[in-house]
Amino acid sequence: MNRAAIRLGFGNHERPKKLTRRPLVSVVIPCYNYARYLPQAVASVMSQAGVELDVIIVDDASTDASPQVARQLAAGDKRISAVLHSQNLGHIASYNDGLSRVQGEYVVLLSADDLLAPGSLARSTALMEAHPGVGLVYGYAQEFHDKVPPTAEMRQSWSLWTGDEWTRIMCRRGSNIIVNPEAVLRRSVMDRLGGYRPDMPHSADMELWLRAADLGSVGRVNGNVQAFYRVHGLNMHLTDFGGGLADIQARRHVFEDMAGVPGSALDRQPGLLRMARHALAVEAVRAANQALDRGGMHASVASELATFAVETDAGVTGSAPWRAFRIRQNGRMSASRRRLAGKADYWRWSLRWRRWRRFGV
Repeated sequence: MNRAAIRLGFGNHERPKKLTRRPLVSVVIPCYNYARYLPQAVASVMSQAGVELDVIIVDDASTDASPQVARQLAAGDKRISAVLHSQNLGHIASYNDGLSRVQGEYVVLLSADDLLAPGSLARSTALMEAHPGVGLVYGYAQEFHDKVPPTAEMRQSWSLWTGDEWTRIMCRRGSNIIVNPEAVLRRSVMDRLGGYRPDMPHSADMELWLRAADLGSVGRVNGNVQAFYRVHGLNMHLTDFGGGLADIQARRHVFEDMAGVPGSALDRQPGLLRMARHALAVEAVRAANQALDRGGMHASVASELATFAVETDAGVTGSAPWRAFRIRQNGRMSASRRRLAGKADYWRWSLRWRRWRRFGV
C-alpha cells in the first residue's frame, strides 16, 4: 500500500500468512435468556478449524431454558464448560466472570445471539502469531436477522497500525469501529486490561479497545466475513434518536475518561480529544437534522442533540450541518431541499460504510 493510503488511515498492508501451529483460543459466551440462539452460537465456535478451543458459557440467571441448554452443551464436549449464576449480575459482571476463567493464548467474547464465521479464528490468530506486538485483531462482522446470509471467499489482506495510529482513527471517527464478535485479544493483553469497566455499561467495549491500543498494535483481517452480528428487537435501541443520543454521550465519556489516564495516547496528544469531541458534535447535529425531518415528537430530541453538540464542541456552530440545522429549525427548508439533504446523507454514509467494510476504519 502506498504512503498516501497510509496517511488516509488504511494502515500498513500485507498479504496474510498461514498458521504454523494450533494455538488455544478461549471463547467466552455470555448468555441471558438466549436459549433459542445459544446452540447455534456454540456450534459456530466448535466448527472453527486450525485452532484448539476452550469455550466458557456464562449464564446470568436466565429465566428461560438457557441453563439447561448450557449444561447439555457442556456435557456433550469436554472443551465446553458452563458457569451458571444463581442470581443476575448484569452483562459486564458476566463478561468479566467468563474472562477470569480463560485458559487460552487468545480470547474472544461472543454474545450468545451472535456467530463466528467459518475460519475466522484461524485468520485472526495467524495475524497475531506473525506479529507478536499486535494485541487486538478485528475484521468485518456482517449483520443478519434470522437466516445467516451466504458468504463468498474474498481477496484477503492484513492491515496493521501502531496503537497511536489506530487511536487517532477512533478519535477522528468519534465512533466504535469494532462491532464486537469479530474481536480477538491476546491473552497477555487482556490480563493487563483487567476486563470490562462496570461503570461504562453502554460503551465498555469501545473503552476496552482504546486501552488495548495503548498496550500494543492493532490488526485487521480484511476480505472474508469474520463474524455475524444478529439484529433483533432487543438490540435495536439505537435505531431511535433518543437511544442515539445516549450512545453518543457514552462515547464522549469514554474519550474524556481516556484523556485523563496518564500515559495514554489521548493524554499524550491533547489534540486527539478535541478531534473526538468535534466528530461527536458533528454526528449529533446530523442526527438532529434527521430528527427534525421526521417531525412530530422527534423535535424535542433534535433540540437535545443540538444542545449536546454545542456543549461538546462550540465550534460546531460554524459547520455546514449546523447551518442546515438552523434553517430547518426556523422552518425555512423546503421539502425538495430536505429530500436532497436526505440523499446526501445516504451517499455520505454509504461511502463511509464501504471504506469501513474494506479497510475497517
